[in-house]
Amino acid sequence: MLPIHGTTFVAAIAVGVAVVAPQSLAQAQQNFPTKPVRIVVPSAAGGPPDTVARLIGPKMSERWGQPVVIENRPGAGSMTGTNVVAKATPDGYTLLLNSGAFAVNAALQPNLPYDPLNDFAGVTGISSGTLALVVPPALGVKSVKDLIAFGKAQPGKILFGSAGAASYVHLWGEAVRLAAGIKAVHVGFKGAPQAAIEVLAGRVHYAVLNLIVVLPMIKDGKLLALAVNSPQRSPLLPDVPTMAETLPEVKRPEGGLGILAPAGTPRPIRDQISKEIAPILDLPDIKERLQAMGATPAPRTPDEHDKFLRAQIETISKLVVEAGLKAK
Repeated sequence: MLPIHGTTFVAAIAVGVAVVAPQSLAQAQQNFPTKPVRIVVPSAAGGPPDTVARLIGPKMSERWGQPVVIENRPGAGSMTGTNVVAKATPDGYTLLLNSGAFAVNAALQPNLPYDPLNDFAGVTGISSGTLALVVPPALGVKSVKDLIAFGKAQPGKILFGSAGAASYVHLWGEAVRLAAGIKAVHVGFKGAPQAAIEVLAGRVHYAVLNLIVVLPMIKDGKLLALAVNSPQRSPLLPDVPTMAETLPEVKRPEGGLGILAPAGTPRPIRDQISKEIAPILDLPDIKERLQAMGATPAPRTPDEHDKFLRAQIETISKLVVEAGLKAK
């Protein structure tokens, strides 16, 4: 056997590391996951994002044979939890459930602690939610056309509510205002339930809110739905037209939920997670639960989700400028 001299020995080790490292990485990706996976929800427990995360989490765990932990990290308009994922190890074991707030913050907040376009990598879409444009029945308007006429007759005196300033639903309220050509003043409340109550009481004239929040009030006749923002009519309110039918000028900022990973997460792992979630979203019980929430499954490939988010941020950024909104 030939002797191995110092420099040769070092070279041999280097070659060995070069060969073993990619093999180890490939094996780790192939065996993913080998430990619990954490999905960070950057909002409080009980809301639609949290509900959807806890709906698909157990199904993911069943397929993987590993726990999927849902971790709520609310704060700073979802920026706290989002930043946790931005700074996490990019190995697929820490994921972010992103909502419309992700794009709103990207468009409106100038000093984010993370880069929304470069600190994350797309994994998949989860669902597309539905919002409803609602008014109090006592207002006397029966359609979007009526609301526009009412608003133009009282310029600057119309109030519209939302679940909070600079929220995704606030942006939709602004989109309606701009498309309708009416002068209306925004009033932000602490959450959708409070906003719905204020509309019900007649203290604001209209609001765009999550359908799941206002549906019981609509069914009871306490609120009147003039339109929904989904591409097609909602099966929960088949007689209510879409925004496209009644106000085609409205710029539709896409919304919904999805999954993001820290930038640098290997593509094979992101592909695998995306492919595991797609069949879960096609399960009858999952589709039924989502529909009951006014949502529909929206699976995407990693590239499709990246493209979706960039388009969403671009649309909302333009809307922010047109509405004259500023960060608070």
